[in-house]
Amino acid sequence: MSDESAPHDEPQRPVLRIVRGAPDDAEIAALTAALTGVAAANAAAATTPRRRPLSMWADRSAGLRHPGGRRPLRPGPNAWRASALPQ
Repeated sequence: MSDESAPHDEPQRPVLRIVRGAPDDAEIAALTAALTGVAAANAAAATTPRRRPLSMWADRSAGLRHPGGRRPLRPGPNAWRASALPQ
């Protein structure tokens, strides 16, 4: 079986088409290499699982931001409500 999706009797469309100018073989090779690299990077990024950000409760580095691992007290109206909010 063949892995190609287009039948053999129909010509395939060219991947690159020169619209203006007369590039030499080195310029076409450089463009082809750059486009291949971008396509490979996009394919690798699509297969890499994304990590979810940690919540403020699970973030262990939050305790290192203040001496003693606690946020400083800020008295005032509704201070009890603000004490549970992230800074």
